[in-house]
Amino acid sequence: MDLLVIALYMAGMIGIGWYAKTRARTQADFLVAGRRLGPVLYAGTLAALVMGGGATLGGIGLGYQHGLSGVWLVFSMSTGVALISLVLAPLINRLRVYTVSQMLELRYGEMGTVVSGIVMMAYTLMIAVTSTIAYGAIFSVLFDIEKVPAILIGSSVVIVYSVLGGMWSITFTDIVQFVLKTIGMFLILLPMALYSAGGFAGLHERLPPEAFDWTAIGAGKIFTYVVLYVPTMVIGQDLWQRVFTARSDSVARWAGLAAAGYGFAYGIAGALIGMAAKVLLPGLEGRDQVYTEIVRHVLPVGLAGLVVAGALSAIMSTSSGALIATATVAKEDVHGRRRDGASDQHDEVRHSRVYIVIFGLAMAVIACLLQDVIAGLTIASDILVGGLMVAVLGGMVWRRATARGAIASIFAGMAGTLGTMAVLGDIYANLPIYVGLAASLAFFIAGSLFDKPTPAAVLAGWDERVRVKPRPSSDETLSGGVVDSLERARP
Repeated sequence: MDLLVIALYMAGMIGIGWYAKTRARTQADFLVAGRRLGPVLYAGTLAALVMGGGATLGGIGLGYQHGLSGVWLVFSMSTGVALISLVLAPLINRLRVYTVSQMLELRYGEMGTVVSGIVMMAYTLMIAVTSTIAYGAIFSVLFDIEKVPAILIGSSVVIVYSVLGGMWSITFTDIVQFVLKTIGMFLILLPMALYSAGGFAGLHERLPPEAFDWTAIGAGKIFTYVVLYVPTMVIGQDLWQRVFTARSDSVARWAGLAAAGYGFAYGIAGALIGMAAKVLLPGLEGRDQVYTEIVRHVLPVGLAGLVVAGALSAIMSTSSGALIATATVAKEDVHGRRRDGASDQHDEVRHSRVYIVIFGLAMAVIACLLQDVIAGLTIASDILVGGLMVAVLGGMVWRRATARGAIASIFAGMAGTLGTMAVLGDIYANLPIYVGLAASLAFFIAGSLFDKPTPAAVLAGWDERVRVKPRPSSDETLSGGVVDSLERARP
């Protein structure tokens, strides 16, 4: 019965993708859902993206290991969503670009868009990989099969519905997935797990006092989560691409805040479920297995299938969102920049589909080789924050920043982060991101001060783009207004 429920869910996702295919007629439709999502669709798809494999399997696993202090991973993600919604989302929404790298080119003029695109592509691909590992772990337990075929089953579904309808497909599936995971986490699994563990009284009786300490995980680990995951949400292509879908600044701001509030509640629910699992199943070793084992332990057949489908929905939302973000960056910023001549809308959509297939296969292969969800999430965040955070945020707040300063900060941040990680031989060490950020900031300031100021025409183009004004039609694509604006901004 459980397997039937899950099979029906997966078939439903492909069916939704087929329906959404009829809406993906233009480049803007395929990549950013025509830039016309309202508050309900926008909040649902944003919450579905952020509360994925890391927040679900990782959050429950950390609750199992550390008690209430396991919330800090998800709290940091939610704080990042709140920050981008309050401060940056209206500005990002008005830029009317498709990628973070295009924002950098708009701000700095002609610069290493390919370099920043490669960094962002590595990040989004790793996010897709971590989600693939997560749903592979669930399929492995459910179907009693090895990890590789489990990953191939799940990734094939994600690739198919993403290819069919692009961002419209992902938006529609996200809403279904949002409903499923909300019911599964909050209305079924959380109360059943607490009831089986004897309620809050049972948790207090059978868990040590530090399990109820919000800071027991350690100040250093909390600080690292904040440093890594708040900026990851603020500058990640996967989140920016969701912001691009909002139909107005107010939708991007207030519906985004609603998604952040949902995330805080999701983090607490996950930690409590993990604590209940610690009471009921104290001998578990792998934290990525905690979710599946607690579901099987406390829920009857059929209901367990519905809850597992909710977990799969959360994870697949992140995977599909990161996959289309990777394909978009590759197409628009890396390989696609070398194509000559304008393409019609049909060709643009077809090219995007090809990129999704290519990177979907890469996602599945890497997931088969990597083992741990939190490890993959940490590597991805180190790459992004160490390489791009200073260049992106610095360009928004410091007008003296220049293209050479931004490029120098990207290289210095990546070298400092990955180099220190390699020397220490520890993925989870705190030092690499601190070294990377320090190096990135130093080179950003020095490179900008020793460089000529950004040309006035470039800054004027940036100012014109971020000024509040009526929005052009939703069918605007990079072959039209966006590229023209970038060209006018160049010296």
